Amino acid sequence: MLKTDTNENIVGVFDTEEALINAIKNIKKSSFKIKNVFTPYPIHEVFHELGLTTRLPWLAFFYAVGGTILVFAFLYWTSVIDYPISIGGKPDLSPSFIIVMFVMTILFGIVLSLVTFFTVQRLYPGKVPVIIHEDIVDDKYVIVIEKSNAMTERDVVAINKLFVSNMAIEIGLKNDVEAI
Repeated sequence: MLKTDTNENIVGVFDTEEALINAIKNIKKSSFKIKNVFTPYPIHEVFHELGLTTRLPWLAFFYAVGGTILVFAFLYWTSVIDYPISIGGKPDLSPSFIIVMFVMTILFGIVLSLVTFFTVQRLYPGKVPVIIHEDIVDDKYVIVIEKSNAMTERDVVAINKLFVSNMAIEIGLKNDVEAI
C-alpha cells in the first residue's frame, strides 16, 4: 500500500457493498489514491478495482514442487542408496512412494504458504490489533485515504464530498493505520 511521511488518514465508513464499490470507482476517477480498503469479507470487485495482485499462488506451487522433489530425493536415498533391502523381490524404487509424495506435496505447499503469508503480513501471536472502526468485523466497509503533507485543506474537503456523495455514513481522521 501507499506510504508517506505522515500517519494521518481520512477514513470513510459505508453501510453497503454497493456504496463501497461506487465510492472506489469515483475516487479512482479523481486524483486521490486509496491507501487501503477494509471489509468484513473478501470482495473480489474491490481487488479488481484497486488492481491488487498476489504472487502467493505461484509461491505455493513452487513450495509444493520443491517439497515433492525433496521428499522423492529423501525416499530414494533411504530406500535405494543408503539402506537397500530387498524383501520378497520388491523393487527398490517402489510405487508406494507416490502416496507419500502426494501427501508431502500438499503439506509443504500449505505450511510454507502460511509461513510466507504470516511473515509478509507481520502477523504473530500477541500482536496488538489496530481497529479502524468498531463494526468493521460485522457489517461496515471502510476506505482509507492517506493525508499527505502536500494535501491542502481543499483536497480534504473534496475527499469528504466524495465520501458524502457516495453515501458514507461516517467520515473521520485516524492515525497509525500503517501499523496493520
